[in-house]
Amino acid sequence: MKIKRRRRERKTDYLKRRNLLKSGVPRIVFRKTNRYIIGQYVISKEAQDFVKEGISSKILLNHFWPKEFENSLKSIPASYLTGLLLGKRIIEKKLKIPIIDAGMIRKISKNRFFAFLKGLKDAGIAIKCEDKFFPEENRIKGKHLKKDFSKIFEEIKSKIIAK
Repeated sequence: MKIKRRRRERKTDYLKRRNLLKSGVPRIVFRKTNRYIIGQYVISKEAQDFVKEGISSKILLNHFWPKEFENSLKSIPASYLTGLLLGKRIIEKKLKIPIIDAGMIRKISKNRFFAFLKGLKDAGIAIKCEDKFFPEENRIKGKHLKKDFSKIFEEIKSKIIAK
């Protein structure tokens, strides 16, 4: 049997995708590119995906993300804030509770994926995930970066929550 191209390229796990489609539940898709974090609220109908709400960490530049940290839009703080923004939008639009689709990325505890999940959870989305997998607060706030990012992080977070 010939292996499908997307499976060979490690882009699609067809068994996992089939099970997600069978469930009929909307899903949040997390993707990491070389520059940004992308989160999408996806609904599937007849094996076709429709993005109802999508967000990229690039939007943080509109929420007072400093220009000097423009190259860190895929960092742990950016992942958290992107998840928080997506969660707020899902709640505002009163969309159905989704499941998480991480695709073929490795799920290593305390990384960007789990920071994104923590942002969704803090926004009010009911996600089943143990707290031991989330990054520490110091890493989420950006105290580990070259320059202390925690004050800027708190300002951005308060503006997102206030909306």
